[in-house]
Amino acid sequence: MKKLIKGGTIVTAADIYKGDILIEDERITAIGAQLQSSDAEVIDAEGLYVFPGGIDPHTHLDMPFGGTTTKDDFETGTIAAAFGGTTTVIDFCLTSKGAPLSDAVQTWHAKSKDRAVIDYSFHLMISETNDEVLAELPEIIEKEGITSLKVFMAYKNVFQADDGTLYRTLLSAKKHGALVMVHAENGDVIDYLITEALAEGNTDPIYHARTRPPELEGEATGRAAKLAALADSQLYVVHVTCEQAVRQIAEARSKGFRVYGETCPQYLVLDESYLEKPDFEGAKYVWSPPLRKPENQDVLWNALKSGELQTVGSDQCSFDFKGQKELGRGDFSKIPNGGPTIEDRFTILYSEGVRKGRLSLNQFVDVIATQSAKLFGLFPRKGTIAVGSDADLVLFDPNAERTISVANHHLAVDYSAFEGMKVTGEPVSVLSRGQFVIRDKQFVGKAGSGQYLRRNRFAASEPPAPESRTISASR
Repeated sequence: MKKLIKGGTIVTAADIYKGDILIEDERITAIGAQLQSSDAEVIDAEGLYVFPGGIDPHTHLDMPFGGTTTKDDFETGTIAAAFGGTTTVIDFCLTSKGAPLSDAVQTWHAKSKDRAVIDYSFHLMISETNDEVLAELPEIIEKEGITSLKVFMAYKNVFQADDGTLYRTLLSAKKHGALVMVHAENGDVIDYLITEALAEGNTDPIYHARTRPPELEGEATGRAAKLAALADSQLYVVHVTCEQAVRQIAEARSKGFRVYGETCPQYLVLDESYLEKPDFEGAKYVWSPPLRKPENQDVLWNALKSGELQTVGSDQCSFDFKGQKELGRGDFSKIPNGGPTIEDRFTILYSEGVRKGRLSLNQFVDVIATQSAKLFGLFPRKGTIAVGSDADLVLFDPNAERTISVANHHLAVDYSAFEGMKVTGEPVSVLSRGQFVIRDKQFVGKAGSGQYLRRNRFAASEPPAPESRTISASR
């Protein structure tokens, strides 16, 4: 059935205007003033912003880690994402050394099949670059449309790859049109600091932060950027937390290198003091890189505003406090790393960004949706509001006030990372390819309705303008 959204204020990364949107066969077919369609369902958006659906470029759903598995899977995680205004997520396939890359991809297809309520895609972890891996990569990129590859520079003896692996991945990515992502921390030095802290009897959650100082994030970010420059390749630094890392990204970009950066809402509004909460409550805030001192928040906001950082991902990776985070009682290094952030990414960026004058409305859309679509081969099918684009839309009340709490979130996990935080602005209704997933703040979607997205290869040149009618991202 056709849908006609009338009277809303349409916001893209480039424009703000009042208008109507006609939807047919999952896509936007017309945008204009006073549109009419006798056979369309009319949706009143008066007084609401109409944003493109958010794209979360960084999630970990149904992921094994530290002897347990994340509490939220592709069903509960994507339901929460939809309530929060996100209509596309890109999750990480974890690989195993010695096993074909395709094994990991098929494992993640099995995890997500018939569960996701919004569209989704995958990044692929690279832990080694032998002849077999390098021979398989082009087929994965072509057949699966997985055009982003992640290399860990941390988690020694678990995920960490060496510099040779990173460099060869960068070379392969340049050749085959993929974007290399890095978790940038110096894992070797962190491993030494953790061993030293535990030997001295320092076992509380705060030592997670003290053994992963910002200098080690800055060093690894700079090292990865220099290797990307040497390879003449492209690099995306995930979950940037601190001034030291931002400085390295800004320096690389000032020299013309294809280096991009992402931060996360938790680093914009929380600080390392949360790790000092009594009665082991600090374990709720253990993720990597760790929360930093408060002065880093202004650095990150300014970097988003200036364009030195391009995106905001959630790094959704939820573990229950009871029974999962508690695995690290008496040893902070055994606390499963990660937090529940997928549902509140959109609203926190609006409330703390737009409402407080840190970001314009256009910049908000850019970092919450458009830049991720461009970097990860989904634009202009996703990430904008244009004729021919998927009808992924968020009807957003800019004046709604609420308090974030585990009592009202939609995740399966037993706590909220932002408990008690007061925010302004809330999605009212959310459409994925023209179908309501959230309507009047109620879930009306269906598990399995989300589609897997095969993405275009990375393109260093500018993508088509938002108003382009040519939609090139394949289904």
